[in-house]
Amino acid sequence: PSTAAVRMASLNTLGMAVELEPEPEGGEEIAAVDDTLPGSRAKNMGEVDDVSSEDGTVYKFWLTAEADGAKIKEYRTTILKDAAKKANFPGFRKGQVPPYAQPQITGFAVQEGLVKTVESAVSAYGLKALPGSDGEVTVNEEVKDICQGYKVGDSIPFTAYFNAVFDPEQAPAAEDVAEAEEVTADSE
Repeated sequence: PSTAAVRMASLNTLGMAVELEPEPEGGEEIAAVDDTLPGSRAKNMGEVDDVSSEDGTVYKFWLTAEADGAKIKEYRTTILKDAAKKANFPGFRKGQVPPYAQPQITGFAVQEGLVKTVESAVSAYGLKALPGSDGEVTVNEEVKDICQGYKVGDSIPFTAYFNAVFDPEQAPAAEDVAEAEEVTADSE
């Protein structure tokens, strides 16, 4: 997509834009194994040298997707209810969440929505997440900038990097695809 299309896609209903990071050069686009994340795209950016997994070769992936606004709204409602149960802010009745805490609650909900979307992408693209910090997700846009103009219920386009391995149960491993291409080339 053109840069203008990406900028337009990142406009929320308030007209405030969070510019998406441009798509990185190189890498190989991978196909989704199911349609749980329509409109998303993922690229295999190559092997990760300093991370290993017993499940296979670890690759770095780039993703562009949209976090579902309805899900973010659900997360916000849940977080707000939990905060109200535990809330004990000076100057406010027990169980009352003050207005100044609302942006933080929205921020937590947005973060949760982004993380859950990446988790969905991992399975949608036939990948397997890595445990602990090896599977850490890096959202390229500043979450606090996204939250500033965010209207509850809006979907949020974003880009991210994450490490994962190909799940042999869901998709052919990259090595198998490369070998199959070599065999096809040799037989011609």
